[in-house]
Amino acid sequence: MSAATVQVARGHVTQARVVRSEWTKLWSLRSTRWTLLAAVVSMIAPGIIVAAFEMSRWNTLPADERARFSAIDTGVGGFHLAQLAVGVLGVLVISGEYSTGMIRSSLMAVPKRLPVLFAKLAVYAAVTFVLMLASTLVSFLVVQRIVAGHHLGVGLGDPVALRAVIGTALFLTVLGALAVGLGALVRNTAGGIGALFGLLFVIPGVVALLPHATSDAIGPYLPFNAGTAVATDVFEGPHHLSPWTGFSVFCGYAVLVIAFAAVRLVRRDA
Repeated sequence: MSAATVQVARGHVTQARVVRSEWTKLWSLRSTRWTLLAAVVSMIAPGIIVAAFEMSRWNTLPADERARFSAIDTGVGGFHLAQLAVGVLGVLVISGEYSTGMIRSSLMAVPKRLPVLFAKLAVYAAVTFVLMLASTLVSFLVVQRIVAGHHLGVGLGDPVALRAVIGTALFLTVLGALAVGLGALVRNTAGGIGALFGLLFVIPGVVALLPHATSDAIGPYLPFNAGTAVATDVFEGPHHLSPWTGFSVFCGYAVLVIAFAAVRLVRRDA
């Protein structure tokens, strides 16, 4: 094999090399590490704080509050805060390159374009799942130790507990992928974050203002309500999707946004 042939082979663009490049870009930014640390702390701390506070006043709590307490939901409840860090970073993963113009270099290196988007999704989803699964597990186990004194602890052998722990990590992972898709679709950091928060928080608030029959029919299919079903033990009301059905609906939202982002990436210049 000639030297020229070896050089061409070494320079050939493969999905694995694009993934490696995206990993380097993601982890080389100090802001990424700080944001991921914030996500980990946000996932672990709230449940522990809530559990400690509730147990400190358990003997004085009314019977209805005791009945509503769920050691499982408390153990995984940090996702309410962690989703903010995961979502913002997901948008920044790609919108940051559009704001600096670095995306042009990425697309010049990978002319087919879609491998860049898929690599960003794969890297960020993998990092999010590993960190959030570990964080959720830590939060859950510590909370169970805290509430054990009142005989409220639940082991991981409980099917609902195991589903909630894994489901929380899966929800945050798909949320991160959805955020990356929105960042690629909008190509603007502020716009992408605004679209994400509007989808997750604003629309449910608007739907809640509708007549109860309409709200109850639409509400379970909204992204946040559907996605968090897999991370929930005790639901607030009777109108909700089953855990894995809700998660499937949430995945559908993410796939739809990513598909639109992929089409725009191929058809529109950076």
